[in-house]
Formats: sequence, structure tokens, C-alpha cells
Amino acid sequence: MTTLAFVALIAALIFLRQRIVVILGVAAGWCYVVWGDGELGYVVLDAWAAADQEVLLSIPLFILAGNIMSRGSIAERLIAVMKIATAPIPGGLAIATILSCAFFAAISGSSTVTLIAVGAIMYPALLKAGYSKSFALGALCAAGTLGIIVPPSIPLILYGVMTETSIADLFIAGVGPAILLTAILSSYALVVNWDRGSAALTLSELGHAIGHGVFALLMPVIILGGIYLGFFTATESAAVAVFYAIIVELFIHREMKLPDLEEAAIETATMLGSLIPMLMMALSINTFLAYEQVPVMLVDALTETVTDPTAFLIMAIFALLVVGCFMDIGSAILILAPLLAPLAFAQGIDPVHFGIIMIVNLELGYLTPPLGLNLIVAMTAFGEEFWTIARSVLPFLGLMFIGLVIVTFWPGLSLMFLD
Repeated sequence: MTTLAFVALIAALIFLRQRIVVILGVAAGWCYVVWGDGELGYVVLDAWAAADQEVLLSIPLFILAGNIMSRGSIAERLIAVMKIATAPIPGGLAIATILSCAFFAAISGSSTVTLIAVGAIMYPALLKAGYSKSFALGALCAAGTLGIIVPPSIPLILYGVMTETSIADLFIAGVGPAILLTAILSSYALVVNWDRGSAALTLSELGHAIGHGVFALLMPVIILGGIYLGFFTATESAAVAVFYAIIVELFIHREMKLPDLEEAAIETATMLGSLIPMLMMALSINTFLAYEQVPVMLVDALTETVTDPTAFLIMAIFALLVVGCFMDIGSAILILAPLLAPLAFAQGIDPVHFGIIMIVNLELGYLTPPLGLNLIVAMTAFGEEFWTIARSVLPFLGLMFIGLVIVTFWPGLSLMFLD
């Protein structure tokens, strides 16, 4: 009876469109009062204890670094390099759009920031060059999602925190799938625009563009290279990212002023005001579930019915695809990662590999109605109808699903740099 009452309460909160932090708070309170020792104060104590982790510092730092760079000229300089480098290829501007999104995502770690920063420059450029509106919208929305799989990625950090998986390993494991998805989208752009004219590669212009954007190009190399070579941890890399972004934008590019830095800090604090309480409530629930051995019971129940890892992965894929349509990726990770990761591990699936599967899976949710975040952002940024944008992403959604299948059933793609 208490379980039915709990489900009814959560369903009512969802129906009333309550914020996820409210739903998680109510769920945590119910767990401790009804199913626990009856002490509501344990919610706060466990939330504080769970949140007292150094790795959590990487979240605000990476968000701040992305906000700083979105106000500077890094996106513009990256795009200039990509446009010149891809000029000799048919459909070069389309490929430059996808590559620009991939590189900027590796700097900002955010899909929405990538979509806005690159889209503001490339959307009008694509239309002016004669590309269809449908292709331009679909390419930008799809390539913008690369921000959540290209490290540094906030969803990868959340997954690592919720499942106690090495964030540095997750960052490194995300490189292979990110390259695969970028290659798939770029290949499609090449094929459908094969008849478009190309221009000669001018080495002097390319050299000038690279020199102009060298500091932007170096940032993902410094961040990932430092982690991979063991010079700093994921948290330390976030601090390096902020320091590097400030130095480059304020003192080298000099296209950002101190008031812009203040605005970036305020925007970061605003985002954290909603993210951190939600994270702490989720961590409190996670502590309760671990204490009550709920993951262990789920593993025991699943192993009695599902003995094939392939069957489990297929079930997980379709479950996460459905969840991605109705829940933002942060909420989905906070709620589902602590439950699904132990089940995957019990099936012999590497926890790092499963983290990548989960992130790539939920990445498709950015492009699926009714809550496709990139669709909503694009609607506002480009002034187009929601369903116009939703139709434009359909071919890209199919391509990304193919990429998801490859990532899921080819573990070596994620783990090759960890061996």
C-alpha cells in the first residue's frame, strides 16, 4: 500500500509540473520517514555527507569555463579554421559546422552552449550558401548534442559521482564514441551535399586562421592531454580550464571585458542554484538505497530473469530512449544511474562502458519531442516552429541511433584508450 501511495504522490507532482528538485526532495523524505527510521533529518545529513566530495567542484568550474568562452571569440576562431580546412570538400561548410560543434563542445562541455554559440554564426552562413533550412537546422541540432559526450561533459561527471566511477576514465572513454558520432554526421553531410561546389585550399589563409585560433584549438588538447598523461585530475582540469579561458579571453584575444566575466559568474551561480540542490537530494536517496541494499535486491531479481548481457543492453537502450523523451538528461542520470549501473555490472558490463552507453542514449533525448532540449533552444535561437525543427532532425536522429548501437555493442571503442 505504501508503495502505491508513493507512486501516486510522485505521479501527482509530475502532473502538477513540479520541479525535479521538489520531486526528489519529496521522494527522499518519503524514503526516510516511511521506509526508513522515521528521521527526516537524515535527508539533510546524508545529502551533506554525499555531497562532500572534491570531484563535485569540477561541475561549477567546467560550467564557468564554458560560460566564459561562450562570451568570447573562441567559437568564431574555431569556425574560421574549420571553414577554410573543409573548403576543398563538397559540402565543406556543412562539415565545418559539425566539426565546429565537436571542437567547441570539447571546450564548453555543454550541448546548448554549443548550439547557440556555433549556430549564431553558422545557421545564417549555411542559408546564405544555399543549404536548405531543414538540413541547416538538423545539422546544428544534432551536432550540438555532441557536447554531452565530448569531454569535459557535465553528464559524464554526474554519472561518475552517482556511480562512483572514475571521471577521468569516463572522459577518456568518451573520445572514441565522440569521434565516431562526429564522423557519422560528417559523412552524411558529405554524401547529401556531394554535388555542391568546392574551393581550393589556400595554405596561407589556413595558416593565418590556425594562428588566429591556436589558443582555442589547444584547449581540448591541454585538458584531455593533462588527464590522460596524469598531470592533473578531472577536478584540477576544470580549474585549469577556467584559468586558461580567463587568460585567453581577457588578455590574449582581448575581446572580453571584466563585466562579461561577472555576467558569466552570475549565470554559473544561477545554474548551480538549481543543479546542486537537485544533486544533493539525489545523492541522499542514493545513500538510502545503498543502506537498504536496494541495488543488491534488484541485481538478484534481474539475474533470475535476464542472464544474457545482450538482452539486458537491448532492454536498457529502449528504456533510456523512452526516458530521454520525457526527462532531461541530468534528472535521468541522477535517478537511474545508481539503479542501472549495478545491474549492468552484474551482467559483466564494464561500468565505464555502460556510462558511455547511457550518455549516448540520453543524448538522443535532446532531439526527441516533447522535451527535446536542443529543439526548444533552436526554436528560440533561430525563430522557427518547434515541429519544423523536429522534422529536420529525423535523418540525423536515425544516424545517431546507428552510432548508439555501435557504441553499445563495441566496448573496445570506449575502452581502447584505457587499456
